[in-house]
Amino acid sequence: MIVLVTGASGFLGRAVAAELVAAGHQVQTLQRRPSGVDGATDMLGSITDPDAVSAAVGGADGVVHLAAKVSLAGAPAEFHAVNVDGTRAMLDAAERAGVTRFVQVSSPSVAHAGSALAGVGAESADPARARGEYARTKAEAELLALARDAPTFHVVAVRPHIVWGPGDTQLVERVVDRARRGRLPLLDGGTALIDSTYIENAATGIRAALDRADQAHGNAYVLTNGEPRPVGDLLAGICLAAGVQPPRWSVPASVARAAGSAIERIWAIAPGDDEPPMTRFLAEQLSTAHWFDQRETRRALDWTPSVSIDEGLRRLAAYGR
Repeated sequence: MIVLVTGASGFLGRAVAAELVAAGHQVQTLQRRPSGVDGATDMLGSITDPDAVSAAVGGADGVVHLAAKVSLAGAPAEFHAVNVDGTRAMLDAAERAGVTRFVQVSSPSVAHAGSALAGVGAESADPARARGEYARTKAEAELLALARDAPTFHVVAVRPHIVWGPGDTQLVERVVDRARRGRLPLLDGGTALIDSTYIENAATGIRAALDRADQAHGNAYVLTNGEPRPVGDLLAGICLAAGVQPPRWSVPASVARAAGSAIERIWAIAPGDDEPPMTRFLAEQLSTAHWFDQRETRRALDWTPSVSIDEGLRRLAAYGR
C-alpha cells in the first residue's frame, strides 16, 4: 500500500514509518521537520494546514495518524487545534482522497478518570472525565475518528500505553535526568501495577492495525507488552539501564496530587521552559494501577509482542553504552 504517516519525526512515529517501510509499503510522511526514516518520502507541513494535509493524503491507500500535541501543560486552544481540528482535517482529506484504511493512534488516557484501571479492555473514550487537556482532546479525536468508520472507510483506534525504548527523549530521558538529580520520587512506594510497551512492539502493533483494518475497524484497542509491573520496578529498570541510581524516596500520592494541582495553576499563569515537574494527571498515573487485558487486542489484530520488558531493558542498556 501507499501509506501516509503523520508525526513521523517523533519517537513512535519514526518507528512506525520505519516498520511500514520494512514491511514493503510505500511510505509518505507529514510533519514539521524531516523524519529521518530511510525509504520514506517526507512532506513537511502541519496537520493544521488544510492544503498540506490534502497534498500529503493524495494517492494514499492508508493513513496512520500519530501527529498530536503531547504535553502535560499548555493552552487548551492549542491542544484542540492540533488534536481535534487536525484529526478532523485528516479524516476529511482522507475520505476525499479515497483512502480505505485509517489508523487513529490514541492513548489509554482517553478512558482514565483518575481511578485504577485493572485488567480492563479498551473502555469508551470519555472527554468529560479525561484528566488534562491532552487526554481530553485525544478522547474527542478518537470519538471523531471512530464515528467516521464506514464500509468503504475502515477506521481503527489503537492506544499504545507508555511507549519506551532506546532513543526515547520523553519518558526515558526525563526519568533518567530526574533520577540523576535526585528529583524522581516514588508515589506510595511505587507499588501501583502498570503496563508499558516497548517501542518495537508498539510499531508492529500499529502496523498490524493497518493490515487488519478490514476486520478490526470500528473499534479501539489498547496496545501493551502485557507484562504489568510495579511502577517502581519499571523506573528502577530504566535507571539501572542508564547507569543511574533508582529512586529510593517516597511521597504520599495525596500530597503529589495536591502539589500537581497547585503547579498546574502556576504553570497556567507563568509556564516554565520544560514540562512541569508534577501535575495531577501525572500523580494519578504514578500512583494508580493501569494495566489491560490484551486478549482481544491480540486476537483482533493477529499480533503478539516480540520483545519482552527484560529484553527491552537489555537493549536500552546496550544503547546507553
